[in-house]
Order: sequence, then C-alpha cells, then structure tokens
Amino acid sequence: MTEIQENVITFEKVKFAYPGTDGILVLNGIDLTIKKGEFLSVIGHNGSGKSTLARLINGLLEADSGKIEVLGMNVAEGKNSIEIRRHVGIVFQNPDNQMVASIVEDDVAFGPENIGVERHEIGNRIEWALKSVGMEEYRRSTPSRLSGGQKQRIAIAGVLAVKPEILILDESTAMLDPKGRREVIEVIQRLNKEEGITVILITHFMEEALLADRTVVLNRGEIVLSGTPEEIFENGDSLETYNLCLPRITEIINTLNDGGMKLNNVLRPEELASSLIENFKEKGIMQAQSTPAAEVQINCTHEWDIDIKDLTFTYSKKSTFATKALSGIDLHIDEGEFFGIIGHTGSGKSTLVQHLNALIKLPQAEKKYRKKRTKRGQIPPVLPQIKIGGYDLSQKKCDFGKLRSDVGMVFQYPEYQLFAETVFADVAFGLKNFKKGLTSEQIEEAVKSSIEMVGLDYNEIKDKSPFDLSGGQKRRVAIAGVIVTHPKILILDEPAAGLDPLGKKEITALLHKLHNEWCKTVIIVSHDMDEVAENCTRAAVISGGQVKLCDRPYELFSHGEDLTALGLDVPLTSKISDILKKSDIVINSNCTAEDFTKKVLEVYGGGNA
Repeated sequence: MTEIQENVITFEKVKFAYPGTDGILVLNGIDLTIKKGEFLSVIGHNGSGKSTLARLINGLLEADSGKIEVLGMNVAEGKNSIEIRRHVGIVFQNPDNQMVASIVEDDVAFGPENIGVERHEIGNRIEWALKSVGMEEYRRSTPSRLSGGQKQRIAIAGVLAVKPEILILDESTAMLDPKGRREVIEVIQRLNKEEGITVILITHFMEEALLADRTVVLNRGEIVLSGTPEEIFENGDSLETYNLCLPRITEIINTLNDGGMKLNNVLRPEELASSLIENFKEKGIMQAQSTPAAEVQINCTHEWDIDIKDLTFTYSKKSTFATKALSGIDLHIDEGEFFGIIGHTGSGKSTLVQHLNALIKLPQAEKKYRKKRTKRGQIPPVLPQIKIGGYDLSQKKCDFGKLRSDVGMVFQYPEYQLFAETVFADVAFGLKNFKKGLTSEQIEEAVKSSIEMVGLDYNEIKDKSPFDLSGGQKRRVAIAGVIVTHPKILILDEPAAGLDPLGKKEITALLHKLHNEWCKTVIIVSHDMDEVAENCTRAAVISGGQVKLCDRPYELFSHGEDLTALGLDVPLTSKISDILKKSDIVINSNCTAEDFTKKVLEVYGGGNA
C-alpha cells in the first residue's frame, strides 16, 4: 500500500443543486478528505452524486455552498481552475464526450500540448499512454471509427499522457471488455503505487472497489459509509439499504455458510477455493463429483428463428480507412432463446446486431445494388444471407419498416435514442411510425403500459423532458420506446453497462419478464461473463469478426484458456470450479451462483462423496 501523506483534496460542508431542479440537492453537506497517494473508490446508486463530486474537484461545476480545496488551492477562485486541471485528470463514462481530434495520436497529445509539454516528450507520452491501455496499434486511426470500448481506452490514454497528480475515473471501465478492464486497472494500480498518483475510482463494479485503500459510499448526496473495502462489505444489509449489493464472491460465501459450511470472508476466487477444500477435507471428503448440470428446455415453434450465413462487412470499404468488422459470420438462433453475444472490444458484436434489424443493410438489399456479371469460369461471389422469421433481409422488397417493429434494438448508449421534448412523445414516436391507424386513446394506453413496465411512474414522468432524467431513468425510457411496439425479438447492446447493482438486477428482471410474457427472443451483447452465465440459454463468442465458439454457458466457459486468449474471462463460479477440479472435487454447475452453491452443498452434504 502506498504511503499516505498530506491531504490533496478537502470538501467542507459542500452542497450542490443543478439549475432548474427547484433546489433539489445532489450533494448535501459533503465532508471528505483525500490524502496524497491514496486509492479511493467511490460507490453509490445512480443519481447518488458520484459524478457531480468528480466534476466539482476540477472545477467543471461550482459548489453552491461550502469549500473545496485541491492541492491547497480553492476551487471557487477562478484563477485556480486552470492550474488545478493541470494536475487533476478526469476520465468520463462516455468517451465521446472527451474526443477532440480526428486522429488518435492527436487526441492523446491534446492535453500535454495544452499544458506546455515539450514536443519530443509529447511523443514519448503518446507512445507510453497508448501502450498502457493496449491501443498502440491504433495510433493513426480515426477515433470516430473505433468501437465504444476502444474509444474509452483512448480517452484514458489522453488523460494518462498529462501525467496528473490526481486521477479520477468516472465509470471509465464500464464499456471495456474483461481484458481491457484488467489492463486499465493494472495501469491505475501501478501509477498509484509506483508513481504516487492519487486515484479516485468511481465504479459500479464491486470487485474494482475492493482494490482501493478506502471506499466511500454515497447515498442521495450524502456520505453514509467510509472505511476499508473489507469494512464496507462486511455488512451486506446496509449496502442493500443504499441500493447496492455485496460482491458476488461474498454473496456466495454467505449462502454456503448459511448451508452449514465454515468459510472465511475472502475476496479472491483462489482464496475461496482453498477455503472450500479445507472444509471438504475436515469432513473427510477427499474427492467428489456433483450431479450433472440440468439442461434448459426451450419450447418454440421455430417461427421466429434467426439464420445468418456468410455475413461479411467492411466500414468505409473504398477509403483508406477501410476496416473489416465481420468476416463470414454463420450463426443460428432459435426462437425462444435468451441469447448472449460476447467478445473483446472491436470484435464486431455491435456491427453484427445492427444487421439484424437492417440498421446496416445487406449489400444486395440496397436500392442501388446491381448484380455483377461474372466472366465465364469465374465463381460468383458468395453473398450474405439473413432470415428472421418470415423476413428475408437480402431482398430489396423486404418490409424493413415492419421488420424494425418486430425486431427492436436498444443501443449501447440507449440515452442517445432520446430526442423528443417529453417522455411521452419519445416513447410514442416508434408506435406512431410502426403502428399506423391507432387512436389517441390506444397510443396513450400503450405508452402508459410501456413506461410502467420499465418501472417508472407514468403520471410523474410523462410530461418531463427526457434530458432532465437521471442516467438510469433515461435508460428505462429508451427501452420503453422500443418495447412499446411489442417486438417479437429484442436486441440490447450492453443493456446494464453504467447502471448500479440494483439497476442491473431490475433491468435483467424486466428482460426476463418480457421474454416470459410476449417477447419471443432476447439477445444481449455483454462484456459481463457472470451476466451471460446467469441469464443466457446459449452464447456466441465473436472475435476478429467471426464466431469462434457458440454453446450453452457452462460448456462455453469450460474453454477458459481460449476465452482468456480472446480477451475475455470466465464467470467467478467457473474460476472456483477449475481450481477445485485440480483437487478432485468436480462441481458440475451451470455457472450460475445459485446452482454453484447448490452443487457445493450437495457435495459437502455427502451427496456423491
């Protein structure tokens, strides 16, 4: 742990309310000190004030009352703001808010240039920062053509290049794949420990919060808990009170202890596996095997199957920026599946799903397409094919408007789908365009039902501007605007990214409710392996624009080394099971926490010992 020295940030009774919110306080009397070289994690529900706290530190916002000092300078004094920003770097959740140049290296150089770093040193910093986030090969790429996760790495590199004394990360790993998240966190830890940089990590990943020296919990604008991560996570009941949850490993330990085991409250899978082995040995269980994982049965008519063949796609095909995103995708998804698509950043996942409701059309479906004549002896080119239910997306005559009503898409940043003056108008837009001839009463009833289905109060929210809502509320309104047409297939690109633990659980529960009631098939794109294990019937692994693996989660995650090589990870339960297997304890779970704990207790109770 880094040696802690003098205070570098001090908040004294700080209050803040956004304009136009009738004085509703986002921060209500915050007192906080952060010491030089400290690694502080900040957790809290959506709307708790975490991002506001970060923006106050480097003067992007000004407190209504109270005092904030950074490196001995009063933030409220305007003359200090530029000097403070020379020493305080902040990485936001959405990388698009930080991109300023048309070439990656220029974007990374922007900060150092503005604080007067010498030219030869700027080159060194660009190289170091890009290497730190694994993006050196994209140095001369165009940021606008990168995936969301790749953009985030560039945004982090741009801040690292300034070499700040204080580094703030506001949910900046939310859109990264597991490998990218590990690499960024390793860089942050190294900067903290080796160079003494003070780190403030705002996160919804409880596992990331565990890495800090100290954790602060915000709730409704107030600091309600502060202490070491171990102290904070000892009491799960209090966290649930604040719309948070325990790390998954702690929940598993608690369930197993409730079942009669005696496990230590550890934080890493290796430690839990070791503790489990000790418990088995004390009971005389030296080797054992649980019952096989149960098969998930899907009842379907195959009326809404999805069949993809030979799907290839290149961005900016005839330019110097040509980038091949898909390279011969073959994939079949049965009606009734809760299907996962996983892959590293830039693997082609988002490009793939955008083909499914013709946001990206197949070439032969474009109006200007003309079939090329092939010379004698030449093999005609293989054209991609996509069939969804009764829709053939390779045909120009396909009714793409009706297709988009039946195949709903929620984007990676669903907030970007919002555009209307009121929530009602936003949610009603798709309904009016796809379902012609509805009366105003029918539209109102459908909109009301959709808004309430995503857990929002219709009367309270219908006349509000969607842009005045919290991040979590915007996400729900965006989903409501898609499900209002009752699509047969619902596709969501990283639906839970950036949401607090309770918000993730609520969104997941909503998707299962829709799936059980009327939505034939749900497809989620995700970087969260536990999310896929807990929810999906099958999942496909995309890498280099190709399907590398496709199977049920517990079969898929048995290829741990292959997934790691592809920049992915395996669920926590798979990591523990792999370690136990080396000690002749075989846990045949379906990778969900519920089934894993059930199978462990089965073995512990002597089921197949």
